[in-house]
Amino acid sequence: MSKNVLEKLAETNPECEIWWDSSPLIYPSWKAETLAAAPADKLAAWTEQLDRMYDQATIDAKGTMGFRGVTTNPPLSLQAIQLDPAGWTRIIKDVAAANPGLDVEGVYWKVYLHLVKLGADAILPVYKSSGGKYGMLSGQVDPRFVTDFDKMLTQGLSIAEMGANVMVKIPGSKEGYEVIEELTARGISTNNTTSFTVAQYMRCMAAVTAGLQRAKAAGVDLSRWRSVITHMSSRLGEKGDWKNEAKVRGIDLSLDEIRDGEEAVLKRAYHWGKDNGHPSKMLQCSMRVEKDGSGKTVSRHIQDFAGGDFVYTCPPSYIAGLMAEEEALGEFDPKAIDRAPNPASVAKLMKLPSFRQAYEFEGMKPSEFAQFGSFQATATEFAAATRQTVDFVRMVVEG
Repeated sequence: MSKNVLEKLAETNPECEIWWDSSPLIYPSWKAETLAAAPADKLAAWTEQLDRMYDQATIDAKGTMGFRGVTTNPPLSLQAIQLDPAGWTRIIKDVAAANPGLDVEGVYWKVYLHLVKLGADAILPVYKSSGGKYGMLSGQVDPRFVTDFDKMLTQGLSIAEMGANVMVKIPGSKEGYEVIEELTARGISTNNTTSFTVAQYMRCMAAVTAGLQRAKAAGVDLSRWRSVITHMSSRLGEKGDWKNEAKVRGIDLSLDEIRDGEEAVLKRAYHWGKDNGHPSKMLQCSMRVEKDGSGKTVSRHIQDFAGGDFVYTCPPSYIAGLMAEEEALGEFDPKAIDRAPNPASVAKLMKLPSFRQAYEFEGMKPSEFAQFGSFQATATEFAAATRQTVDFVRMVVEG
């Protein structure tokens, strides 16, 4: 049996988890497209690998799949709708007809919840067969309201109602962490998204701890509760202010040094959580397959962390990129997680204010989280995808 790159990564730590970063609804079409482009000598192996990762018949019959969970976000939800516009047009019309008092925004939200439920239901057998350990799907509150506590809490509760295996994605704003505490106190699993910095991760862990204390005091069942904290890898170094700050200071910043900085931030948070026995699990996303400074094909966002018990949530394009470059990537070092980031790169990056904000334990106050460059860029992108989805709903409703 030929193993997929991600299966090999998971073998470096028994608690490592590979998740699918998109709606389960698009997996069959993506698999068909990927296999259609497979080299002839790899077609059979790729077919077996992709069947092991996700096969609905196997999920329904045995409650197993290679992925341990699923994450979605507004752009990915929009993608699912764009793949079947006729089908979603019917769903939107049905929702509008059944709820004549709802405006366009209200119809949109009900349609989004339906999309979350469809995905969660598809993998529910995995959740049940694993006793709640695996098979969770993350649904995200509206990114247009990242600083509105009441709106996010109301939406988070409605998302959680879509299934026992639904995890609520909440942004890394001051108000977002307040929502995470409240949801945790109610025994609801959370995924902290649009988070990039050690200061955010410390605040998330504090919110989770406070929520758990409240839940235990109230006798809330936490047997199937989970918490993951997302590190949006390449978005930290590429969507924020590192490059601009380096340029105005006359600092030549290479891609390798940017990746060193991203590694340093995540490893600092990861090891702190491990050393302090915190129950939240670090999740890595926004990973890349690329050439390093020497021209070697790498994917440092997984290679630098092999051996750790991370969650890696992988979008379709990233998985395809890994499969295409499997030989060039080589074998994983199972002790990579304990390898210190390049100290010269960290020292160089410490000259940049936004790197210090990301790396230092108290680099920002909670009130500053929503102003951090990577946060603003990502929230803006996600909000734009949400508006595009709302506009699709509007066109259907208004005719």
